[in-house]
This record gives sequence, structure tokens and C-alpha cells, in this order.
Amino acid sequence: MTTRGESFVTDEYYHIYNRGNTKQNIFTDDKDRDRFVKLLYLCNSTKNIKFKEYIVDRKIDAWDFDKGEPIVSIGAWVLMPNHFHIYITPNKENLAENQISFFMGKLCTAYSMYFNKKHKRTGKLFEGAFKSSHINNDRYAKYIFSYIHLNPIKLIDPLWKDKGLQNIENAKEFLNKFYWSSYQDYRNKKRSENMIIAPENFPNYFTNKKIFDKEIFEWLSFRNSSLNPKASP
Repeated sequence: MTTRGESFVTDEYYHIYNRGNTKQNIFTDDKDRDRFVKLLYLCNSTKNIKFKEYIVDRKIDAWDFDKGEPIVSIGAWVLMPNHFHIYITPNKENLAENQISFFMGKLCTAYSMYFNKKHKRTGKLFEGAFKSSHINNDRYAKYIFSYIHLNPIKLIDPLWKDKGLQNIENAKEFLNKFYWSSYQDYRNKKRSENMIIAPENFPNYFTNKKIFDKEIFEWLSFRNSSLNPKASP
């Protein structure tokens, strides 16, 4: 379900995010992150895919599994220790209602079941229903796209948005090595995770790596909190 009053609309774009209950970490190691990323791919399907039964027990690479028609199109994503962000739009080819809510329900339920079993815990993993904001103009779209991909910098410099970066080149190097986002996909690194995103279903702001870098790195020079959406983790 969603906290927004209106329905998600085809041909519109949304910023989706959620964090751990009581702000707890929802990713404790790379195995957790790897499972969520694979679920981000597999749950984007009209099929009811059971990860253990279909992938683990059959010893199939998740990226080789024929998941069928996607429910939504994903334009960007990032995993942080206690939250995640997704830039998303309903799939034009899928006429079912509430595609985003359906997809997010599958994703969060599957990951919660995995996490609780692995860590021998019970109860809610997420603090509540996922949050969403409607991206309704080009400026906001570019802003959210940059915000999502620059989020990991907080891991090496928590106050950079307020006080500015001390070392921009160090931040760029960190982003280039950070695995758990779609940043590397837009910089043309070939990897299985490329299959998660469908940039062709979003406005074509970044026609090549040079333009992508320019748009993203311009934000690194900001010395204020303008790259900090309200109510976002």
C-alpha cells in the first residue's frame, strides 16, 4: 500500500523510499544487499516467484531466471544501511491497477521474510508503508535522480550536504566503487544488475556517460541542504 492519497498513474514518475522500523539497519552485510537487489529484479514480475524454491533449491542464477513481464519500470535505485530509494513508473505494457503498490508489496514482503528468517527475528522490518513523492517536472526529476545516486556519499561524509565536501575527487572515487546502486549502470559498467533498470522508459536526460557525470557531479559542489527532500531518510 502507499501513504499517498491518489493512485499511481501511468506515464508519471515517482520517488519511492522506506526505512527500517525504529530506523534499524535493514542491510547488515553484502548477502542481505545481494538478496534485496535480486528481489528488486525478480519481484518485478507478474509471476509469483518463490526465491528459495525457484532459485536456491534449483541452483539457478537469479539473473538467468525467466521472470516474464515486468510490473513497473525502474529508473534508479540505491541501498543504504537502514533504507532504500527507487525511482519508478508504472509499466505502460501492464494495464493492471496499482502496479507500484503491487510490486512494492511483493518486494518488501519477500525481503522481510528472508531477513527475519536469517536473523532469527520477528515483527515488522520496515517502519510502515513505503513513502512516495510524485515527480512532476523535469527539474525535480533530475534532482531526484542525482539525490538517489549521491546518497552513498553520506557513508563517508555524513554532513556533506550542509557543510560541503572536503574532497570531491575522493567522493567520485567512492561512488565509482559503490556497488549497491544503479550509478555504475549509468556509467556503462557491464554487470547483471543492468537488468533491473529500464532507462528507455524515462525521460532521456543522460544520453551518454559524459552528460550523466556532469549532471551528477554538479551537485557535489553544493554547500547547503538543497539535496535533501523533505520526509526522506
